[in-house]
Amino acid sequence: MKMKKFISILSVLALLMGLFTSCGRSDEERSKILKIYNWGDYIDEDVLTDFPKWYKEQTGEEVRIIYQVFDINEIMLTKIERGHEDFDLICPSEYILERMLRKNLLLPIDRNFGKTPDYINNVSPYIQEELNKLSQPGRKTTDYVVPYMWGTAGLLYNKADVSRDEVMSWKCLWDPRFRNKILMKDSYRDAYGTAIIYAHARELANGTITVEQLMNDSSPEMIAIAEEYLKKMKPNIAGWEADFGKEMMTKGKAWLNFTWSGDAVWAMEEASAVGVDLGYEVPLEGSNIWYDGWAIPKYARNVKAASYFMDYLCRPDIVSRNMEVTGYVSTVATPEILAEKIDTTQTEFSDVSYFFGPGAERVQIDPAQYPDRKVVERCAMIRDFGNETEVVLEMWSRVKGDNLNSWIVILIFAVFGLLFVWVVYKRINRYQQKRRHRRRRSWYKKK
Repeated sequence: MKMKKFISILSVLALLMGLFTSCGRSDEERSKILKIYNWGDYIDEDVLTDFPKWYKEQTGEEVRIIYQVFDINEIMLTKIERGHEDFDLICPSEYILERMLRKNLLLPIDRNFGKTPDYINNVSPYIQEELNKLSQPGRKTTDYVVPYMWGTAGLLYNKADVSRDEVMSWKCLWDPRFRNKILMKDSYRDAYGTAIIYAHARELANGTITVEQLMNDSSPEMIAIAEEYLKKMKPNIAGWEADFGKEMMTKGKAWLNFTWSGDAVWAMEEASAVGVDLGYEVPLEGSNIWYDGWAIPKYARNVKAASYFMDYLCRPDIVSRNMEVTGYVSTVATPEILAEKIDTTQTEFSDVSYFFGPGAERVQIDPAQYPDRKVVERCAMIRDFGNETEVVLEMWSRVKGDNLNSWIVILIFAVFGLLFVWVVYKRINRYQQKRRHRRRRSWYKKK
C-alpha cells in the first residue's frame, strides 16, 4: 500500500540521517551537545541562546545546542522509533506521547539531577491530571513528560467576511458560501475529529455520545464517515497548511482557517497591526483540546542537560518569554503568570480556576489563550489510535490525494494528449522519411 511504502521510505531516510549526524563524535564531545527536536516557531530563540550560560552557572559544564524542527508529529516519531535518532529532547503531542509510552521509547525523568530549583512543579495540576490519563502499566505520564504548551483547535475567521454566529458551528466548513475560502491544518487527527464531531452533531446535542468517544473511535464505520465528510468539505479548501495559514489570514487571502489557538493568537495580533480584524472561536459542538510535552527519548545521549533544560523552561520568566514570542500558552500556572495575563480590556469574564486554582473563577483574560471552563468542558483530548493508525492515515491520503480540481485534471490530460500526438507525429514523419529514402535508393539502383 502507498502509505506503507511512504513510511518505509521515511524510516530509511531517518536511519541514514541518524547515522550521518552521530558518526565521528566521541562520547566526550557528545556530552557537551544538547540535541533538541521541536515544532517550528515554538520557542523564543533567545532562550536557546541563554540556556548554555545558565547551565554552566548551575553545573560548571559547557553545553552547545543543536536545534532542529518538525511540522508533523509522525515524522518526529519515525526518526525516534525507526531511525533511532539520538535527540536528547523532543516535544510530541499527547497521542504521540501515549504511543511512545506504550512502546517504551522514553526515559524516565530524574528529578534529582542537580541543585537547581524544581521549576517543573509550577505546571498546573489540571494539565498533569489530563496527561496522566495517557499513563501505561508501570509508566505514569508525568514521570516521563514535562508539559510544555496547551490549547484548543478552533476556527480563526475574518470578521469582515464571516460572522461569529457562523463559526460557532463546524457546519461553516461545509457551507458552499466559503468555497475555496478555507485553510485547513494538515493534521489528520484534527481533521478526522472535526468531521466525526460534525457528522454526529445531533447525537452530541442529545447527550447520547461524547466528543471524547467520537474523536477516538477508529472503527471502520467511523473511518468511512470521516472520509465521506472530509471529501465533501474539499471544494471549500483553498489549502492544507502546516504553518502558513496564520500569515495568509493576516493578509486577507482566506476567510476561515481551522487552526490551533496559539497560531490564532499570533495571527490576530499581526492582523490587527495592518488593519485586519480576525477572531477565534471553538464551535459549540466541541473540539480537540491538545497538550504538548517535553520528553527524553530512549536513544538520548545527554540526559543531564536535557533534564536541566526542561526545568529551565518552567521558570516563570522563561515561560513569559516563550508565550510572548509564540502566542501559545504555557502549562505553567503560577500567580505571576496569572497576574501578567490579566487583561482589563477584555469585555467578558472567564472562569479559569480549573487551570490557575481558586481565585480565578471570574477574571478578564484572553479567551483564545485561556478558554473558559465551559469551552474546556465541551472539548476532549486526542488519544492514540494504536494499530488502526495506518488505516486512518491511508484514508487521509485518499482524501488529500484527489485534491486537484477538474480543470487542472483536464489540463494535465490535455498536455499529455498533445505530447502523445507530437510523439506519434514525429515517429510517423520519421518512418515516412525512411520510406522515401529507401525508394530513392531503389530508383537510383534501377537506373
